[in-house]
Amino acid sequence: MKLLVINPNISQDVSALIAAEAQRSMAPGTELVMATAASGMEYIETRFESLLAAPAVAQAMAQTPDADAVVVAAFGDPGLPALKEISGVPVVGITEAALAAAALMGKRFSIIAISDRITAWYRDCVEYNGYLPRLASIHHLRDKLNSIGSVAEDFSEKLVELANQAVHEDGADVIILAGAPLAGLARDVAGCIPVPVIDGIGAGVRFAQSLAAMDTGSHRAGSHTAPPVKPRKGLEPELDALISSRQHATTAAATPVTGAHS
Repeated sequence: MKLLVINPNISQDVSALIAAEAQRSMAPGTELVMATAASGMEYIETRFESLLAAPAVAQAMAQTPDADAVVVAAFGDPGLPALKEISGVPVVGITEAALAAAALMGKRFSIIAISDRITAWYRDCVEYNGYLPRLASIHHLRDKLNSIGSVAEDFSEKLVELANQAVHEDGADVIILAGAPLAGLARDVAGCIPVPVIDGIGAGVRFAQSLAAMDTGSHRAGSHTAPPVKPRKGLEPELDALISSRQHATTAAATPVTGAHS
């Protein structure tokens, strides 16, 4: 299985954290292809920054057309669900994966985030995925970040403190450590938090592999089917080819089979 993991942030330091956790989470025999957004922001905190990241994620998908599954490795899932429209394989965001995992492990969950500015967008994502009634709280760091690649190392004690606050004061049954910069931290601090702790990268990788292995088929109808054929311009050749491929597959699936006998 070839697994494409895309960092929608432009930070190579964050990509290294993502890759390390992905490697620890992958099933034996899985090949990891790690991609980093070629344009956008150092790290994504807002809806607009997510909008800027989405084209870079789509381009990264187009450059690895033979992947068996794709993980969008930024909390907030930049570009989802639109990216599902141009992929014939499972595309999993680490937010939707973490939320699904949390829902299987407890009634209420809390999200621990790295900044105040990011929390409104995260709440939107929880609502979009249908889990808002189960959200106990969102807590966030209030300190200025020294480096996006060292957030987990710099603030691990404070992040644990916020997680325990969510458990004891807000009634969280599960904690989600939100964001690619925190990749791998859940493994290190799980013993310090008295409820399950979910890492979005680990959840995304495991769900993506499971969905690919289930071999359920692709979207050839419904709201996630390919965009309709129409004139377009200004796209990179790889992305243009990916769109055309998906449109062709959808058209072929919609063509009636003649000569069939009931």
